[in-house]
Amino acid sequence: MNERLEAQLAFALELDKEKNVFRQTHLSGHGRRENDAEHAWHMAVMSYLLREYANEEVDVARVMLMCLIHDVVEIDAGDTYAYDEEGKATQTAREEEAKKRIFSLLPDDQAAELMAVFDEFAAYETAESKFAHAMDNLQPIILNNSNDGSDWAEHGVSAKQVYGRQGKTALGSQRIFDEVIDPILQHHVEAGHIRK
Repeated sequence: MNERLEAQLAFALELDKEKNVFRQTHLSGHGRRENDAEHAWHMAVMSYLLREYANEEVDVARVMLMCLIHDVVEIDAGDTYAYDEEGKATQTAREEEAKKRIFSLLPDDQAAELMAVFDEFAAYETAESKFAHAMDNLQPIILNNSNDGSDWAEHGVSAKQVYGRQGKTALGSQRIFDEVIDPILQHHVEAGHIRK
């Protein structure tokens, strides 16, 4: 086997570890906690299905790639819950270190390419990154909604916290925020699953 193929397969095998990184969000139907690989796959499919609702035209293949690799760093860095302020304080440093190790398994050209896509997602500046973030925000919302808001209730999340995070969804898709996210959040605030 040549060196390039060996490196690519080593990276592919490393990705398998993402299946063991569990998030706070539960699968629909009050299932077990989802893992990062399931979250990434779900986001990628959603970005393809919902691309017509992006604020701007997007390169959906690039959005899907962002969705698929945006949490690869959590293999080393672990998942940081969206409302964990203490964890978020060290998140960037942990993820930067993980990014260098994990993507360096690839041949140099592919490592540079995927790190650039990862960095584009993190920078939140392009139409593609904004829409990918909208999917990253929407995906756990629809799961949590299907579970009667139990994850928000379990963690005592406030409306200010949720709207602070979800308000950014509008940067990628105003329609999804207005027609899906805001009504869901209002319902769960009124139901007491999200603290007022």
